[in-house]
Amino acid sequence: MITSIVAFCSLGALNVTQELAGAILRDIEGADPDVVAEETLCLVAVVTLRAAQAGLRDAPEAAAAAEPVLAALPYTYRRYLTGLDMLDRNDPSLAEPASVEAVDRRLQRKQRFYEAQFPEATFPGEEMLTNGMELWMGRISPPKLPETPSRRLRKMGLAGLLGAHLRVTGAYCRSVSASEKAGAGDETRNA
Repeated sequence: MITSIVAFCSLGALNVTQELAGAILRDIEGADPDVVAEETLCLVAVVTLRAAQAGLRDAPEAAAAAEPVLAALPYTYRRYLTGLDMLDRNDPSLAEPASVEAVDRRLQRKQRFYEAQFPEATFPGEEMLTNGMELWMGRISPPKLPETPSRRLRKMGLAGLLGAHLRVTGAYCRSVSASEKAGAGDETRNA
């Protein structure tokens, strides 16, 4: 059960991260690709974790097992990207401890920021998600853009994209949890 939950949530989070970051980089001139990637990954990882926690409310053991893996998603994915960069540039210095630690500290600050916006085990509903994404939009936007972050977010329709991911994630976790409970009930009756 844990493996399927973590795989499903991770695949969805990485997919929607790429969609959101791609949309930003196409539509906002001057956006820094590294800032967009890291902020987006941290936002999506946190809200994915919150949706999974809410979906696994009736399966606390499963939630406890899945949470640390999902919380580590920004670090795991960043290491994957670092490995690709090392191969592409033939530069093993990218994996030096000082470099990795600097990236980890940066990701940790960003992740903590988003954790403060989205309460633990609470499904990020439309209003909460929109408010958090307005902050995200402000953090990834270059200075002196003519529109406010909230206007850009509405214009681009990105909250709907992330909201759909969260609804699917929460539903999947509830479904797996319910199936697991039903299976355990059958085993108890058959014993």
